[in-house]
Amino acid sequence: MAKRRQLFFAGLILTFVVSGLAHYLHWNEMLQFAVSAISVIFVAGFLGQATESVAHYAGQRLGGFLNATFGNAAELIIAIFLVKAGSFETVKASLTGSIIGNLLLVLGLSILLGGLKFKEQRYNVQLATHNSTLMILAVVALFIPATFVTSEHFSFRQDQILSITVAIILIVSYLLWLVFSMVTHKDMLSEMEDKAEAGADAHEEKPLWSLKRSVLYLVVATVMVAFVSEWLVGTLHGVSERFGLSELFIGAFVVAIVGNAAEHSAAIMLAMKNKMGAAVEIAVGSSLQIALFVAPVLVLISGFFGPTMDIVFTPIELAAIAVSVFIAKAVSSDGRTNWYEGFLLVMVYIILGFAFYLV
Repeated sequence: MAKRRQLFFAGLILTFVVSGLAHYLHWNEMLQFAVSAISVIFVAGFLGQATESVAHYAGQRLGGFLNATFGNAAELIIAIFLVKAGSFETVKASLTGSIIGNLLLVLGLSILLGGLKFKEQRYNVQLATHNSTLMILAVVALFIPATFVTSEHFSFRQDQILSITVAIILIVSYLLWLVFSMVTHKDMLSEMEDKAEAGADAHEEKPLWSLKRSVLYLVVATVMVAFVSEWLVGTLHGVSERFGLSELFIGAFVVAIVGNAAEHSAAIMLAMKNKMGAAVEIAVGSSLQIALFVAPVLVLISGFFGPTMDIVFTPIELAAIAVSVFIAKAVSSDGRTNWYEGFLLVMVYIILGFAFYLV
């Protein structure tokens, strides 16, 4: 185990340094993309380990929230650079990809691989109900601007006012959800989960590092993600032209998968340790965070760089998000999971992937 960890950190440092050299020495664009993508995966793994170590001290729900938040740091940082470059359509596509990727791919693989090891896994059904309600709110909040702006032919000013208003309401809703779930109703949402995971915690491995070192590594990993994300974004235009990929596919699948590597690894590892509550918190919580907080924040941030990005998503993006929310709600609402439900989520993700590729 120690040797494997040493090899991982050697790979982390090596790929980060090579990615930096490739960027600043202006290597071939395809080579820059390849080494930056590999580096993001290593850095995301480092971020996942640090977050899991922090979760040991903070508890599973808070740990899952921290993992989703720091995991989304890569997505947010990549999106900010894209917003600065004026690539609004790619930003919205990457947000769409992040939402469906977490609900279908991350949650699906977690349930599938966890279910292959444990016949049935359980988590707090009340938390699942609240998450489902919030996911529906996210779909409604994204659906309304798209419907009114296109059908009523809103002017640019009306579009901006509606987008900013919806963005502020979503941010307030998400912050109040944190107060509800982490403060006022914390016991109600964690009681059942704690019982379900008591057996797993009894044999839990010791954390990799102390609390202070875990927090320090969490910050270091986030900074590394910021650098690698910027290097990666700079290569996307060349890659899309080289392979003839649409901006929608690049944003929804390439950027989203690479940017969410932290959630992928951490959620799956926790599910295979029979900590499905924390895995669901990462996957579903991350999607909610993207829809209710990251997307609205990007709308507000865009105003500092020039024209404000609206919150109007295309019918294709809305359909993908709605389908993902529908199937994820159907699978997770009973607080129980098995491997076949995970398989179904992954299959829906593959179907959407082919559809986006052909656009």
